[in-house]
Amino acid sequence: MAPRKSPTLRRRRLSAELRRLRDASGLTATDVARKLEWPVSKVTRMERGEWLRPSPHDVGRLLEIYEVAERERDALITLAREGRQRGWWHAYREMISERYSTYIGLEAEASSVLSFEPLMIPGLLQTTDYARALILGGPYELGADEAEHRVEIRAERQKILTDKDPARLWVVMDEAAIRRVVGGKDVMRGQLEHLLQMAELPKVTLQMIPFDSGAHPGTGGAFAILSFPHDQDPDAVYVETIAGELFVENEEDVDRFRVAFQRLTAVALSPTDTIALIASAVTEL
Repeated sequence: MAPRKSPTLRRRRLSAELRRLRDASGLTATDVARKLEWPVSKVTRMERGEWLRPSPHDVGRLLEIYEVAERERDALITLAREGRQRGWWHAYREMISERYSTYIGLEAEASSVLSFEPLMIPGLLQTTDYARALILGGPYELGADEAEHRVEIRAERQKILTDKDPARLWVVMDEAAIRRVVGGKDVMRGQLEHLLQMAELPKVTLQMIPFDSGAHPGTGGAFAILSFPHDQDPDAVYVETIAGELFVENEEDVDRFRVAFQRLTAVALSPTDTIALIASAVTEL
């Protein structure tokens, strides 16, 4: 099986490299735009990653101005070509936001996902029935077909946990996530049993914050921290709200989320005690 590759991650990496190269050249975005007779906005959009399919030709012209050596130039042109590919999520582009699409693309090649969920089972661990009930009961009015497509998206995302080289998933949940009966008792029982099965995977860790622990560092809401196989791809944090999705990529801000996650793991039950709590919840349904 080929290693997981995401065009989204390649576009992100390419944008970062173009910013770095321009800074190293001493040129401003305005200088570059003037030399290439481009709008300044085109240069800045490329550097911010605001493109769907990078043009190898345009990237090549930038690299000429930055006087990039042939070996590095070839590598970046290859990156641009790979960034033009379309991930499986492209088929759902009409029904998901651009930021959610970006998140899926980054998650697809993540080596590690650290997730905190105070109210629900994380998407990567949801059963089809639980996901369907959650989506239909959510804040948006969706038709049956659109809801089913969103269920399909979640199921497809979950493949990163069962690939030949699966991602490392570490989840901290509030006890509320397993106590709220979503979709009825049968659906919820199936969901909890699925959690127990997933917890047996070597790269999946589950921890629960019990009700009696009181206030904890996760009262600010759910978030996910993504890490990637290569050092040149910095970590990213994804926060989802009713108003929309938020990406956090500033290193200092990402570190704050990482510290918060570490504090959450410290107050949560151990993985062994978490499994016992989930098993108890199954018998109570």
